[in-house]
Amino acid sequence: MKKPNRSTKPKSAFPRFYGRHAVIAALANPDRIVRKIWGTREALGQLDLPPVLPIVYSDVADMGRMVPSDAPHQGIVAEVEPLDDVWLGEILEQGQDDKRPILVLDQVTDPHNVGAILRSAAAFDALCIVTQDRHAPPESGVLARAASGALESVPWVRVVNLARALEEIAEAGYWRIGLDGDADTTLGEAIGESRVALVLGAEGEGLRHNTIAHCDIIAKLPISPRMESLNVSNAAAIALYAATVG
Repeated sequence: MKKPNRSTKPKSAFPRFYGRHAVIAALANPDRIVRKIWGTREALGQLDLPPVLPIVYSDVADMGRMVPSDAPHQGIVAEVEPLDDVWLGEILEQGQDDKRPILVLDQVTDPHNVGAILRSAAAFDALCIVTQDRHAPPESGVLARAASGALESVPWVRVVNLARALEEIAEAGYWRIGLDGDADTTLGEAIGESRVALVLGAEGEGLRHNTIAHCDIIAKLPISPRMESLNVSNAAAIALYAATVG
């Protein structure tokens, strides 16, 4: 059996999540280790916390110094351990009997965008998202906040080599559709009967040449000429919808 394509990058600092959705989802995830939690008495009093979890009662000003400036922490901050690596081969095996789409992100590095994409992936029941480990943001409070809990429910596969991952995805029977605004084919025309992997590039740079070479077809979203392009997270949401109803 082929060794699954995954990252082997060691975990480093412990991220701090903030806001009710991100923290509650982390507490509810059996695969997530929550190391410590800070909060106001009011905020913590509304949670069902494990008795062994270290708790520090804090005021709003103290927590404001623990998170990015003006971050909406809603009176609760949690220090967590990053999730364990997810193996691409195992995820592909889990999805072999359904048609859930895969999202592949080519050097999308903004944590707000990746968080929003995770949220859309959860909403449209994507099998997973795949990123190259060296060109993707780490787990963070900003990303978890943007994901609104989806970081805990959508498998995030970090791979060493994105081209190799796309080959493995093709071998599993997926039709790889790269999204590019200059394509001649629309996404609706590109989606067939096969399971799809939607491949999106970073804003501005778009898909790299080697990534395009590992797609089966390049397609575009049929947007108005009044707008040159969409934010990558918006494009991902629309593409997931098209793949789900197509």
